[in-house]
Amino acid sequence: MMKVLASLACASLLSAAGAFAQDFSKVEIKTTKLSDTTYMMEGAGGNLGLSIGDDAVFVIDDQFAPLSEKITAAIARLSPKPVKFILNTHWHGDHTGGNENFARGGAILVAQENVRKRMGSEQFIEFMRSTVPASPKIALPVVTFASSVSFHLNGDEMQAFHVPRAHTDGDAIVIFAKSEVIHMGDTYFNGMYPFIDTSSGGTVEGVIAACDQVLGVATDRTKIIPGHGPLSNRAELQAYRDMLATVSSRVRGMISKGMKLEEITASGVSSDYDEKWGKGFIKANKFVEMLAMNMLDRK
Repeated sequence: MMKVLASLACASLLSAAGAFAQDFSKVEIKTTKLSDTTYMMEGAGGNLGLSIGDDAVFVIDDQFAPLSEKITAAIARLSPKPVKFILNTHWHGDHTGGNENFARGGAILVAQENVRKRMGSEQFIEFMRSTVPASPKIALPVVTFASSVSFHLNGDEMQAFHVPRAHTDGDAIVIFAKSEVIHMGDTYFNGMYPFIDTSSGGTVEGVIAACDQVLGVATDRTKIIPGHGPLSNRAELQAYRDMLATVSSRVRGMISKGMKLEEITASGVSSDYDEKWGKGFIKANKFVEMLAMNMLDRK
């Protein structure tokens, strides 16, 4: 099921218009309770994080627009309160597609400042050869931050902080301080090679740095919500980080030896990781190609 939903997310990863061409009728919203006030929701697109309590309903990401009713219904089973805050971890449509619907329902949209900039203008995703039109004004975050912002709700503190040049240039990681939960957005693809949007300012070095920041504060009790994939933990994040560091180091070494892109992608440089990580929507050769192209562009 995870692979099916990941493929669906990739097919319309960046375009709200593309999302409507997909069949979301069979998608079910799965809710997992992580603490007294925190939850994870899975559907199609990026995983949601929630804080629900006496103060408000706080939600991280909102998947695709056609799923807004299902997400709202799933939240209603936990609380009669409307969604008050939506925090977008980055600008891609599988995490922001529901913004317009939730904003019309009264939710306040929040994100790192580069998210609003990218959503407010046409974008071209070079790796996928995809043009993404600007979002309507109502779908844009109305509260933005440069480095960090905190929410004090439901007996917890949600600390959102910017990690530069990671999956994109506008990624935010959110720590639920008292609940020992961390939402990493697309800086973490659990169990699969990640998509790093290099044309939106993303770099593998930034993703590794983001992982290191989370590893520096996470404990063995911490529940980690990835952007895609099942609920995770510190040990699994460490394995993901080490894979990224090893494969990217190998690619960097090949580039320093003067190897061309075609030679690098055909070299099997990630072969010892492909069985575990290469079954998501980014296959091994495309992952290596993505890393190599970005490194060559920055030479």
